[in-house]
Amino acid sequence: MTGLDAVRKFHLFLLVGLFIFCIPGISAQRPEEQFPAIVSALQNQQFDEALALILPALKAAPGNAQLWAMRGAAYRGKGNTKDALESFRHALKISPNYIPALEAAIQIEFEAGNPAAIPLLERVLRSRPNDLTSHAMLAVLEYQQKNCSAAVPHFEKAESLLESKSPAMHAYAVCLVKEKQYNRALKIFQHSLALNPDDEKERRLLASVELMAKEPNYALTTLQPLLQKSSPDIETLELASSAYEANKDTDRAVSTLRQAILLDPQNVNLYLDFANICYAHGSFKVGIDVINDGLALQPNAAPLYFARGVLYVQRSEYEKGEADFEKAYELDPTQSLSVAAQGLAAAQQHDITRALQTIKDSLAKKPNDPVLLYMLADILSTKNAGPDTDEFKLALHSAQKAVELQPSLGVAHAVLGKLYLQSEQYKESVSECRKALESDPNDQQSVYHLIQALRKTGNTADIPQLLKRFASLREQAQEKDKERSKYKLVD
Repeated sequence: MTGLDAVRKFHLFLLVGLFIFCIPGISAQRPEEQFPAIVSALQNQQFDEALALILPALKAAPGNAQLWAMRGAAYRGKGNTKDALESFRHALKISPNYIPALEAAIQIEFEAGNPAAIPLLERVLRSRPNDLTSHAMLAVLEYQQKNCSAAVPHFEKAESLLESKSPAMHAYAVCLVKEKQYNRALKIFQHSLALNPDDEKERRLLASVELMAKEPNYALTTLQPLLQKSSPDIETLELASSAYEANKDTDRAVSTLRQAILLDPQNVNLYLDFANICYAHGSFKVGIDVINDGLALQPNAAPLYFARGVLYVQRSEYEKGEADFEKAYELDPTQSLSVAAQGLAAAQQHDITRALQTIKDSLAKKPNDPVLLYMLADILSTKNAGPDTDEFKLALHSAQKAVELQPSLGVAHAVLGKLYLQSEQYKESVSECRKALESDPNDQQSVYHLIQALRKTGNTADIPQLLKRFASLREQAQEKDKERSKYKLVD
């Protein structure tokens, strides 16, 4: 279980020691004469003898939490974790903060990866907020439950305890990535890799995070030991290609990706990566040819048809593009983007009626598809209908439903922000534009709409900075256009 080796174990002799320490102050109902014999039996691992003493004592004092915890220790010593856990839980019903029972129950639940240990650990931390072991265990359990926002603060507090444990540091770094704290994740991944420098998977993960953090040079440095091998693996070559392209070294990005395709010609993702480079540099014909090579080997790969359709649309070959989108949807009906792309292709031909009908037909089958709802709102918004029209109301309702179904869909927030602006709901427009920019900070339209909405609300403090940001984004877009035309892939 990930991270288990990173946490201090509660051994039976420690539990017994706690029993001895906790004897003073126990309820008068306790049959005191039995305690030394029970503790001695547990210390000597004579668990059957201990149980023989505990069971009659419990009949005399069923409300004694210490006896129930001792019963749990005896059963656990025999390997009977089910009855042990039941005993510890019973002790905690009597005395919720009785530390020996609490820690023993936590250990059993933790070793089983059971989230039931989480509230028990939180109970310990309320009385011992600086208990590093409890923070570490809680961090691991929250990570296993995919609750990284809750895990990260506990990883932080237990870092000194875990820093020599590679699996736990790996879990910590993964959580930081999920929380988009890339710079902090880099430091933890670097530390984790230093603990085991021959771990190729960890090295590739570090390079991936360096790419996320927009540090392609660091990624290439990290990957060098793997690239220098006589036969680099496919994942390494794919990562290196992305790093070269991010570093504006398209020649090496292309040659590295070609090397990967030759090694693994059945890998659909490699053809998609190549198509993305072709798209970025306006080399649509070359991209189509490469996708054709992939389809010859993987004729039922829906993503390849979708990618080729996008490239056809860029060449204004709309019929071929729509045919590919339709084929992609036929092969993978769950892929709503194929239908959305069909609608987009029709819209680019200025055939709004057909675009709307394509989306509406698909929504009749999948009325709660957020991507299709967004596309409907987006296409309707291009008609610039007035706020009192049925078309505008449908667009607004569709965008609202799209963000409700998928709050992370930034483009839907962008359309909703635009529609709120048009209907003079300025505060709502500000909120949606900000959410769109959280998803895509380079969304020029959302920046422009945010500026307009803020002016209408009279809240102008952020406008000067937003105007600078808008101007910068415009310059970046122009620079990208220049960069795109600098490098063309040829057959």
